Amino acid sequence: MNISTLCLGILALGEASGYEIRKRFEGPFRHMHEPSFGSIYPALAKLTRDGMVSCTVHSQEKRPSKKVYSITPAGRLALRQELESALPGPDRIRSDFLVTMLFSDILSPDFIDAAVTERIAFYNELGAVLQSNECGGNAGREFVRGYGMAVCRAAVEYLETVQRSTQDRETLTAA
Repeated sequence: MNISTLCLGILALGEASGYEIRKRFEGPFRHMHEPSFGSIYPALAKLTRDGMVSCTVHSQEKRPSKKVYSITPAGRLALRQELESALPGPDRIRSDFLVTMLFSDILSPDFIDAAVTERIAFYNELGAVLQSNECGGNAGREFVRGYGMAVCRAAVEYLETVQRSTQDRETLTAA
């Protein structure tokens, strides 16, 4: 998905500055996309020129003026058209954990156990955050929240099963 569509999507949730858009990608959206400030601001400038967003400048005391962007009706239409232009492509998983585990045959059992334990904690924490977040009754946000919680539960279940079977093998080998 391109950065302009991502910006329109964030602005469809409410007005925001470029900085606030970037911060949203450090929050709940961090597991979906990671746009940089260097890509957000040019996209916002183009969306403004194209009439997809409006920009209001707010002066601030002892700070540079703050530009706050809002999606326009044309922007909402463009967002919908872009989202409906094709079915979403396959998910891409970029994971240092999975790359590390790919080479588990050359790693120590203690390191593997620590990595799996850490990953279980990560998914448990993420699942708890998703569980506690209210989505304001929006069916789409509830779907994404539920999907995320299901992925976390499945990952924890799989990792705990693998960890138990690894510990069982080590116990049998030691006996």
